[in-house]
Amino acid sequence: MGSDKRKVVLVGCGMVGMSYAYAMMNQQTCDELVLIDYNKERAEGEAMDLNHGLAFSASHMKILSGSYDDCKDADIVTICAGVAQKPGETRMDLLARNTAVFKSIIEPVTDSGFNGIFLIATNPVDVMTKVACHLSGFNPKRVIGSGTSLDTARLRYLVGSYLKVDPRSVHGYVMGEHGDTEFVPWSQVCVSTKPVQEIIANSNGKYSFEELEKIEIDVRTAADKIIAAKKATYYGIGIALTRLTKAILGDENSVQTVSAYLRGEYHQNGVFAGVPAIINASGVQSVLECRITEEEQAKFDASCAELKAKVLEAEQA
Repeated sequence: MGSDKRKVVLVGCGMVGMSYAYAMMNQQTCDELVLIDYNKERAEGEAMDLNHGLAFSASHMKILSGSYDDCKDADIVTICAGVAQKPGETRMDLLARNTAVFKSIIEPVTDSGFNGIFLIATNPVDVMTKVACHLSGFNPKRVIGSGTSLDTARLRYLVGSYLKVDPRSVHGYVMGEHGDTEFVPWSQVCVSTKPVQEIIANSNGKYSFEELEKIEIDVRTAADKIIAAKKATYYGIGIALTRLTKAILGDENSVQTVSAYLRGEYHQNGVFAGVPAIINASGVQSVLECRITEEEQAKFDASCAELKAKVLEAEQA
């Protein structure tokens, strides 16, 4: 961290970026927030609009529009810029266009002297996190993708609703790609310390394993349903990004499900994928390896193979 002042620069003032900014303002996440957008007038208007709400907020954030020079002393640069996903379009369909967008962003950020943490939200997020790492030349520990953080929140919400418990008491993770090959390692999902699979097995038919399969599908397809209904998803990811930002700025050492670079963990190397990881002021301190089953490992391997293929595609773009 550069100083005691907690400074975040947001690149991309679309719906995701501004949902993130609004959530940060309401949660008093940082001391200074700088907005950057290719449409400078939009960034100025968004900063003005947020500032007008400060009188009703407990936050004392300094909010302004700026330029890439403002990244020099930032703790975090969060990138939400990119082309939006359209109905019927996969996150991977966005790859070539968003790779071009990143090439225009990363260089001026690093040229400013920025030495903090990159937080990436642009889809396909796992691949774009690898692109950001490659273009910046940063240590992979300091380049974090939002990964399956939102998918994990969706999982906990749905399991909590099904079992009628507070989702905050549900512990488990969605792993792999933030996309079609993501999966739930059910062997790791618990309510408090009691495995969900054990709860279902001992429920005398009250709960079913078939419902877990439906929940996993609902988690995987949630974004598609939201996009079909309202054209885009932004509130959930905005709050998820805020949680990750607080973990970094607060040097929390908290476990978050992010797109992290793997160096042998889960038998994978050289790929960014959604895994539980310990997050603090230095970025990804370490990846938390859970004892997943052989079947779950095979699903993770398949997801990483898909991501590696897409990274090659991105590097050739």
